[in-house]
Amino acid sequence: MPIFALALYGHKGLCNGRSMIKEINIKAYGPIQDFHSQGVENINLLIGHNGVGKTVMLKALYSALKTVEQYRRGREPRGIREILAENLYWTFQLSSLGSIVKKGQPTLSFSMSSDKDEQFSYSFGNSTVREVKTLDNSFEPTVVNSIFIPAKEVVSLQDSILRLYEVDKIFGFDKTYVDLARAMSKTVQGRNYKEFSEARAELNDALGGKLEYDSVGKAWVFRDREKRMYDIMLTSEGIKRLSILELLLGNHYLSKDSIVIIDEAEANLHPEMVARFMKVIFLMAQAGVQFFISTHSYFVIKNLYILSQEHKVSIPTWSFDKDGVMMSDLKQGMPDNAIIRECVNLYKREIAL
Repeated sequence: MPIFALALYGHKGLCNGRSMIKEINIKAYGPIQDFHSQGVENINLLIGHNGVGKTVMLKALYSALKTVEQYRRGREPRGIREILAENLYWTFQLSSLGSIVKKGQPTLSFSMSSDKDEQFSYSFGNSTVREVKTLDNSFEPTVVNSIFIPAKEVVSLQDSILRLYEVDKIFGFDKTYVDLARAMSKTVQGRNYKEFSEARAELNDALGGKLEYDSVGKAWVFRDREKRMYDIMLTSEGIKRLSILELLLGNHYLSKDSIVIIDEAEANLHPEMVARFMKVIFLMAQAGVQFFISTHSYFVIKNLYILSQEHKVSIPTWSFDKDGVMMSDLKQGMPDNAIIRECVNLYKREIAL
């Protein structure tokens, strides 16, 4: 049975819900020396310069989440250490896992905990090839799915992504792309989740249509409100990327308690569309979905700040730079970060004209 069907119909021995991630600890992981977060909320924001560890942190978290999900699900025969090793190998696409360890450090470590006091942690050294020996897990099995939405759209690349991974078995698109390509499917028959009705209405209005699979042409198409169909290659990158979220809600891959990771949330989106996207994320978070988002965009930060202020909701913000990570909360104000400072500098230059 496909994974999305398990999420819909349940599976003996698996929990229908999932706990929220409440704490993450990372040490000597790629460019990240020491990352510690408490008080993780439904929406969590990562900002900072390129190359300081935002995507690495998101991929580390995603690899752990997928490992917990896959372990003991369905007929999965592998042990949890083997599952983690495969997820890390295909997500970071390094021949030796030890290459993920920060230069000059002997070992890395990762841990996450939930609001139910479940724990998942592992560590390995810089000489590790493909075996993770130190791992502890107390997370309960679950039918709920997480997903990673990368900066590049996936719809038009679905066949190529799956062929490289499943047939050629070579590096190309990492496992975040593979999992997303696999999660795309025809819509499951049945009642839509009412918790997402408002978010889906906002998405449909913003998109002006939806993705559909043309079973005759065996390809994805975009159908607008007037029922006109467009080849997927004629559809904008931003529309294709946002349509993925609508598709995953429509086919029930995502459900209440899912975790969604979005790398560069602003990618290929007009500022007006960014505002609507942030509203959709906020509505989904209110329905129970947990988000981890990275961005370089002032529009993303400002829109989330306004939503946080309007609804009196905490949105933890982790500002990455070469010296470490500083945590703040949009509920308390805009963060002191290079993105914000540059926007202020532009305003000052304009005033000085």
